[in-house]
Amino acid sequence: MADYDVIVIGAGTGGLSAGAQLAAQGRKTLVLEQGPRVGGCCSTFEREGFHFDLGASLIESPGLINMAFEQLGTTLKDEVDLIACDPIYTLALKDGTRIPRPLAVDAAAEEIRKIAPDEVSNWYAYIDYMKGFLNAAHEFFLSPTLTANDMARFFINSPEMLKYAPLFACSYQDVIKRFFKDPRVRESLSYQTFFVGLPPELAPGLFAVIPVGEHDGLFYSKGGMIGIPEALRRCGEKAGMELQLNTLVKRVLVRDRRAMGVVLADGAEITADIVVSDVNAKMLYLDLIGEEHLPWLARVGIKSYEYAMSIPMLYLGVDYEPPLASHHTLATVPMEDMNDFWWQTYVPRHFKPDEQFGIISWTSHSDPSLAPEDHHVIVLTLTPAPYHRADGRSWDEIKPEITEQIIAYYDKHYIPGLASHVKVAELATPWDFERNLKTPQGAIYALRQDVTNEAIFRPAARSKSIKGLYLVGASTHPGGGVPTTIASGMIATRLIETYE
Repeated sequence: MADYDVIVIGAGTGGLSAGAQLAAQGRKTLVLEQGPRVGGCCSTFEREGFHFDLGASLIESPGLINMAFEQLGTTLKDEVDLIACDPIYTLALKDGTRIPRPLAVDAAAEEIRKIAPDEVSNWYAYIDYMKGFLNAAHEFFLSPTLTANDMARFFINSPEMLKYAPLFACSYQDVIKRFFKDPRVRESLSYQTFFVGLPPELAPGLFAVIPVGEHDGLFYSKGGMIGIPEALRRCGEKAGMELQLNTLVKRVLVRDRRAMGVVLADGAEITADIVVSDVNAKMLYLDLIGEEHLPWLARVGIKSYEYAMSIPMLYLGVDYEPPLASHHTLATVPMEDMNDFWWQTYVPRHFKPDEQFGIISWTSHSDPSLAPEDHHVIVLTLTPAPYHRADGRSWDEIKPEITEQIIAYYDKHYIPGLASHVKVAELATPWDFERNLKTPQGAIYALRQDVTNEAIFRPAARSKSIKGLYLVGASTHPGGGVPTTIASGMIATRLIETYE
């Protein structure tokens, strides 16, 4: 008899979502997390009294997240102290223009009117079209996509989706250019492609829904983003889920192509009828399972996946109130510049501290308790960076140099006075994310999310090679991000109900 009904590898939001729901079904469930805290990239850590969000910095698609909590007999609002963000963010365009993006669609239209009056009608057309897609595609983000039949069944059951089929075949850039002509309006809607780890010309068109979905509400978790995984943990443990931190899984036990449990770093074996993995799928199959257990075609397929980009983070504790206007500021560049950055800087494996764009998260603006009195927390999501630098220099070696250069850049362009008020500065590089989160090459979105790596082309939520093995998290459908990884846990839970 197995030790557990289910073992979940990894306590990210996908693993906790699955673990909590499986425990609520009455299954004896154990979640194993290699790190000291839950959440993966959606977590919070402390340095000298400052509390920094490790990666994720906001809660979007709250309705999707709430569905997971409803499965656990509660609600998101009952479990997490939510702080509404309005404006959603301030846009800091390359030419110096500052545009607030209010939560209300009409108020956002008025801000667009100030810089491009002719685009207001296009804004409403864009909102209407993408809201229609969002409503029609709701089940897409909660449905398994194991085979082409699954995709065909989805379109048959949701015939209104046929109107939006072109979104699956065009780029994000195509969609934005179709609706808008003004370069500043286009720029204001471009950075969101990096939420899925790609430039505008490579990101699938369906992700042009992101800026529209933001108007359904953006929130922050009081006490830091770790509030979401901690809530899932709390609900899961209430249902009987067990959690072990600081417990590294080295191998998945496989016999006759069936998952039988796991082997820990200390050599201990724990058996289970079902194994759910919340680790990078490429690492799962090649390292934790081993090529000897995979059919040749599966080996070729898994090796063909490319890791997603890595995004360094700079965590700053400051002793003044920064001259920022909102919880989030998007430091943007034109769409063409983002594409050029990809091909001329990122792909050739360069990183330029003095040419930055990204997200400025002033989290203590929403929650002053994150910093000591009269101090503040700023987290900078930097431009993507290569795991292997073209200059051959070690990320560890150049950390102090890069940190100083980035602070100087943001002081000059976005946050005046920053350099003279920094009390704590910690830079997380691709090497740090790999070491601390066990994400290969620091790829926080796991695997690329272009058209050839979406839905049925992504590693399946129910393994096609190993019986009793299920995948959750950013590696599988519907991809990276807090709401989507939580949705992956719901998908895996439904599949286990069906097949096990």
